[in-house]
Amino acid sequence: MHRQGRSAPALLAALLLAACSPAPAGDAPASPAAAEPQLGLMTSLPLYWPADVELEDMAAGNAPPPWQRRVLEAQYRLVPLDTLSPIPAQSPDAPDTDPLAGLGLLAVIQPRGLSPADNVALDDWVRRGGRLLLVLDPALTGEYDAPLGDPRRPVDAALVPPVVARWGLAISFDEAQPLAATSAAFGAASLPLALPGRITRAGAAGKDCTLLAEDTVATCRVGKGQVTLIADAALFEHPDLAGEDGAVITGVLAAALE
Repeated sequence: MHRQGRSAPALLAALLLAACSPAPAGDAPASPAAAEPQLGLMTSLPLYWPADVELEDMAAGNAPPPWQRRVLEAQYRLVPLDTLSPIPAQSPDAPDTDPLAGLGLLAVIQPRGLSPADNVALDDWVRRGGRLLLVLDPALTGEYDAPLGDPRRPVDAALVPPVVARWGLAISFDEAQPLAATSAAFGAASLPLALPGRITRAGAAGKDCTLLAEDTVATCRVGKGQVTLIADAALFEHPDLAGEDGAVITGVLAAALE
């Protein structure tokens, strides 16, 4: 039976607005979480919105948040993003909307693909002093019910955006490697890995990059900012790899962003 109501795009817009809008003046004092640093989040993984849940249920608050979101929101005030480039204004006399304005920290985890404008905006933002965690996994190992082609399904093999080469990096993948959970040291954290990619330096810009965690992580100085690239997303897919209360995720984000 057809259910009348708001369209899916309208519901999604309402959800994003509710997530990103500040509290009106005169409301109760901000909660402690509001004092946490903001972290922009772009991802195809079900980290912010739960998978296989109707938009109407999310809008009504009837869907529990994913475990990853609870972990992230213990440290950061999340700002969900579906684009990185400026959004044209609705009227000629209004300014464009910059989704990265006011953000100093950004996590782009297994994105659906960055447009040419997104690549430019991301590069400019980092060079002005932004700190970026970019996770690009050549082969996800999580299980997802949505079929191939369904927009709810994460990107199984990350598309490496051209800006990665501009920063002096490349990612390769060994299809013959065994499917096994391993780990490698990254800062004070132990980064769990499952079918990771391997990062290499490419081009002159690579001299400003350091390879870590058995070449599954690279950190680069880019202008006034910093990029941390991780070629595996298993940490964000499997709760048994995230540690108690997500302690491993917390440690990895601290190493990448702080």
